[in-house]
Amino acid sequence: MTPSVFQQNILDWFDQHGRKDLPWQKDITPYRVWLSETMLQQTQVATVIAYFNVFTEKFPDIESLAQASIDDVLHLWSGLGYYARARNLHKTAQLIVEKGRFPDTLDELVALPGIGLSTAGAILSIAFKKSHPILDGNVKRVLARFKAVPGWPGNSNVNKELWLLSAHYTPTAQAADYTQAMMDLGATICTRSKPACHACPLKDNCLARMTDNIAAFPAPKPAKSLPVKQRVFLLLRNNLNQVLLEKRPPAGIWGGLWSLPEFDSIDMATAWCLARNMPIISQKLMTMRRHTFSHYHLDFTPLIIQTNNPINIVMEANQTVWYKAEQIHNLGIAAPIKLLLQQQSTIEDNDD
Repeated sequence: MTPSVFQQNILDWFDQHGRKDLPWQKDITPYRVWLSETMLQQTQVATVIAYFNVFTEKFPDIESLAQASIDDVLHLWSGLGYYARARNLHKTAQLIVEKGRFPDTLDELVALPGIGLSTAGAILSIAFKKSHPILDGNVKRVLARFKAVPGWPGNSNVNKELWLLSAHYTPTAQAADYTQAMMDLGATICTRSKPACHACPLKDNCLARMTDNIAAFPAPKPAKSLPVKQRVFLLLRNNLNQVLLEKRPPAGIWGGLWSLPEFDSIDMATAWCLARNMPIISQKLMTMRRHTFSHYHLDFTPLIIQTNNPINIVMEANQTVWYKAEQIHNLGIAAPIKLLLQQQSTIEDNDD
């Protein structure tokens, strides 16, 4: 199948069957395309829609995002995961506003925090109508099956081959529609499991389908057992029924989010309280919970301690603060911690 036939099949399918009413497909601007592409990294469309709508209502343009506090940005991102995306988004917004215009070249875009080749290609294609290849997860899957490309796409050689294919098939005209069509085809037809091959515009020339070996492409990431880290999370309450929250460092896991003080053991947690003149009136150890990151499992055990802290000690300004349960909705809090606090609040309400 020649590139021109490939492109026409894709564009004809998109005209008839593609999604054209997603929030980021309306009122297209470089900002909205960039935001949607960033949110869609590692995240399903169905999940992103609500976050995108809330985010753009609060920050309708890049200037409002640049002027926002990182706390406000992380609060709206809470639950989407991969929080480095939000920190990079905020930093890049500030850099672009400082520059005075949204970059419209590949070199300028990939020099910014959080913008890789595929995101840059999508911005240039969709927002600026410039022809640039993309290679998000959906497009990788379509091309890997169409050409029966062996190997895991995370491998540098496999990734390079897929980029060459993407560039080979990307048209010089109608780049915006083609780019959206390829992403849509992977998301709705050429899905990871149970692809709807009968509805695919490439079905007659797809090597994976022709060899009846669709499930083999793309090859999965080589299995690797994840290490396990064990922590005690201190859920400390004072006599005003406030919970002590601690702001995490700006980089790393849950960077910049509010969380519970974290310790290697129960003894270290209780010693921390006593060293800060917070007597332990009662304590209760909860059942261990597991949260899985991309590179390790976190097994955390919540330790509920009731203290009497009348002088309202704050250890570090703006880093460790007492909050009431109803105030957590306005904070950027890691999803597992927010769930824990909400469950505890519900239990207390039922006890009253």
